[in-house]
Amino acid sequence: MEKPKGELVIRTIAMPADTNPTGDIFGGWVMSQMDLGSAILAGKTAKARVVTVAMEGLSFLQPVGVGDTVTCYAWVEKIGRSSMKIPVEVWVERFRQHTEPVLVTRGVFVYVAVDETGRPIPVERG
Repeated sequence: MEKPKGELVIRTIAMPADTNPTGDIFGGWVMSQMDLGSAILAGKTAKARVVTVAMEGLSFLQPVGVGDTVTCYAWVEKIGRSSMKIPVEVWVERFRQHTEPVLVTRGVFVYVAVDETGRPIPVERG
């Protein structure tokens, strides 16, 4: 059985306000959770302000329903001079079901570390 990769970066509950007319959670809402969670990891890694510059290979594998617990896991795959490539997986625990978490979405986010004026700066390496 597949398990989440990376570290837990965000966990929330999908709410009715985030649905489309058929009752599924909007993909854009899921994507925003992925961006928020991976930005936390990017900022922690760079020890600086970061901005999202790209999303690569976003795949929606399963729908997310109202009440599902949505959990994002991320890891740093690559660090460039000022950029970081961070894969993200989204797993859900289905509302009122006692089953194993389900992988619903995955994608890769690219961030750039920037200074206070928004110009790229080198990623600090520990």
